[in-house]
Amino acid sequence: MKLSIVGRGKASRSILRATNIPAFLALFVITVSWLVAEHQNRRLFEQGQRAAVLHHMSVIRARLEGNISGNLQLARGLVAILATEPDMDQARFSALVGNLLHGKSQIRHIAAARDLTVTLVHPLEGNRQALGLDYRDNAEQRAGAERARDTGDLVLAGPVDLVQGGRGIIGRLPVFVAGPRDGQRFWGIVSAVVDIDRLYEDSGMLDPDLPIDIALSGHDGLGAQGALFYGSEATVNDDPVVAQVTLPSGAWQIAATPRGGWPKTPTNLLTLRLLLGAAAALIMVPAVIAGRLIDERQRNIRTLRRREAQLGKLSRRLRLALDTSRVAVWEMNIGEPLQFWDARMNELYGYPADGGPRDSSHWERRVHPDDRERADVEFRKALTEGSYTAQFRIVLDDGQVRHIRAMGAVYQEGEAPPRIIGVAWDVTADVGLAEELKRVNALTEARNVELEAARARIEHNALHDSLTGLPNRRYLDDLLADHAGRFATESERAALLQIDLDRFKQINDTLGHLAGDAMLVHAAGMLRAAVAEDDFVARVGGDEFVVVRRWRHADAGAGVEELTALAERIVERMQEPLSYQGHECRVGVSVGIASDMDSLADPLRLLVNADIALYRAKDRGRNRYQFFNEALQAEIVTTKRVADDILSGLEQNQFVAHYQPQFCARTLDIVGVEALARWQHPGDGLLVPGAFMKIAEELNVVASIDRLILEQALVDFHAWEEIGLAIPKASVNVSARRLQDDELIGSLRRMNIRPGAITFELVESIFLDDNDDLTAWNVEQIKDLGIDIEIDDFGTGYASIVSLMKLKPSRLKIDRQLVMPIVHSPGQRQLVGSIIDIGHSLGIEVLAEGVETMEHARVLKALGCDALQGYAFARPMSGADLVAFVQSRRWRRAS
Repeated sequence: MKLSIVGRGKASRSILRATNIPAFLALFVITVSWLVAEHQNRRLFEQGQRAAVLHHMSVIRARLEGNISGNLQLARGLVAILATEPDMDQARFSALVGNLLHGKSQIRHIAAARDLTVTLVHPLEGNRQALGLDYRDNAEQRAGAERARDTGDLVLAGPVDLVQGGRGIIGRLPVFVAGPRDGQRFWGIVSAVVDIDRLYEDSGMLDPDLPIDIALSGHDGLGAQGALFYGSEATVNDDPVVAQVTLPSGAWQIAATPRGGWPKTPTNLLTLRLLLGAAAALIMVPAVIAGRLIDERQRNIRTLRRREAQLGKLSRRLRLALDTSRVAVWEMNIGEPLQFWDARMNELYGYPADGGPRDSSHWERRVHPDDRERADVEFRKALTEGSYTAQFRIVLDDGQVRHIRAMGAVYQEGEAPPRIIGVAWDVTADVGLAEELKRVNALTEARNVELEAARARIEHNALHDSLTGLPNRRYLDDLLADHAGRFATESERAALLQIDLDRFKQINDTLGHLAGDAMLVHAAGMLRAAVAEDDFVARVGGDEFVVVRRWRHADAGAGVEELTALAERIVERMQEPLSYQGHECRVGVSVGIASDMDSLADPLRLLVNADIALYRAKDRGRNRYQFFNEALQAEIVTTKRVADDILSGLEQNQFVAHYQPQFCARTLDIVGVEALARWQHPGDGLLVPGAFMKIAEELNVVASIDRLILEQALVDFHAWEEIGLAIPKASVNVSARRLQDDELIGSLRRMNIRPGAITFELVESIFLDDNDDLTAWNVEQIKDLGIDIEIDDFGTGYASIVSLMKLKPSRLKIDRQLVMPIVHSPGQRQLVGSIIDIGHSLGIEVLAEGVETMEHARVLKALGCDALQGYAFARPMSGADLVAFVQSRRWRRAS
């Protein structure tokens, strides 16, 4: 830091010399002139820019004022005619307005509101819905209409978004007709809607070649106090040229800037700066050159003086350096015995520093006997080659051994005899350090060998299963990654067999984990015995194994027959029993096979495809094998597509409620409806639950579908009540997942469901004989909310009479599988009658599903069934169709 400050100080002094004063004065004058010229040039440029923008903006403003005034003048003409023809009909009105709008006009349509109620409109097409509109009942238009009536003058509103689409400004003009006693009576108002986009276009604002950006503000004609409705805030905030657009009622403020904003730099700035730079150069160059020549002369004088002082210091510095570094200096004439040793040299060799004569005998006396011959050879060689480098040991009188390093060089001055001068220093500490370093290096190498062995053990353990000794999942991933690279170069193909032990869990649960471990070791041995020597066998999970067979692409490879034989051999070998503590343990295997030899080849998906095939094998009955094929691939793609569509359908509310009526078995009056989920698929049309419910369960979204159907059912039920439709209640299906939701009760409370309006249908097998505390608690809370519980599909599950008594449902629904045969089967009829009697004995209403014919209805009525539901009366239908069905009472005619 100190050197930097000194350097900057010297630079400052060199710049501020008297020789540079003329150059400084010239630079000052040039700088001031330059700034003044640029400032004046920028002012002239900005004035020209604002004048150009004002010119273009004035043209736009004049067109806007003319177009708006012209449009509203047409409307004033219509007001004058209405004042004389207050009883004008629609035909006369359309003819008049059509003639008025025959020319170029931006008016979109005109409406006349007698007593503030729209009675006339043109054009009639597309605006019929406006007829009969009472402005006093319309909160958005009441204020403007009443202001036009009260002020007796034009009221301008907008721009506003139009119901028919687009945007426009609305001019409302009051109409007064002759009243009693020569007075005036308020007739109504005329509303003219001007298409704002056409107004912009006809006024030239949308011209792509328009060189300015425009912003309009003053919504509803409020001028500068009104909101911005055209253009951007950036234009308003960029110091625009501003003017006022005078309207028949109020004003707009128009602001404009050059397109893209005001140019920051004048267009002639470069030319101006080049001229100024040339003028500055003509002045500065001679002044600077003169100053530099004077400085150079003075600097040369100072350099000569400084060198004289440096020569005197050089010898003192050299001596100080030698004393500090503890380097000894010696010198001798070649061919003469006498040598010059300085004090440090005598101290180094153990001689007194008395300035006495020294020769080669003093040196030889100290050199270690083992190094003497080598040191003498190196010294004599230096005399001939001109340079000397050596390292040797010396022994002092007290037996101390020192390591000496010496260097020297031969030189000759003029005609004088050649001399050799050199230095020597003690390197004993360096030698000791080097020897210690060698010892440490040897020890490090030995430890590295141990670490390498440990690393190999760790790597083996990381890549192998500790129980079976087989490669593990990590090893398999590395192998498949290597295979993918070889597959890409078409040098290798492979097949993968995914193997899962059947009935392994039973062995673990009954005989303990030690037995399970023994079975896994046994299975690993059976797999090794069943596969080829170069096949890869790995344990990748608890009871999951993998076999990979690889071969060169040029070879014949493993065909379907060979892989089939391998799979059959594995299945057969794995059936061999294991004797464990007197127990004969057996397991089976399911095998999924995938290869990259067919049209579905994908080395990165071998494990996934084999896993899919494995689970298909398990579904087919276990202890067998299954190849991954195009059918499985198509099934995966279809399932994935349906799953994606279900998630998308939930987001887009494609799941809708359809309703199937339920009828009293005695009177055939409607006693309720069942809300059924339907999927309004955008491509496949209306789908029933069988097409999507299984995949929805896998996605865990059945509860979401239940919630949507419940919400739709509530909306429709309230709509039926408002129109007086006699629907006593609606039944909604509830899934097991929904019943286990700890937030279910809170969400039902927020829906404000009227007690008795909604019934939840629970599938018999959900929970009746389960000890699910949360489900049981939720059911009790549902009842407390006034929502009845029904048991759906009764007779297909395993509910007990005790469970029914504990649950106390309001209704049992006998499954259609039990109802269908009752017409022809006395035994089935007796069974259904028994269910009805059980329900009645417990105070439970009984409903029969699947009533397909009126004969079914008559038999069920005779058996005492309370309610009926089925195609004999009505199929599931939308909410709108249900309204028409109930009002038509068609089921009465069918019965």
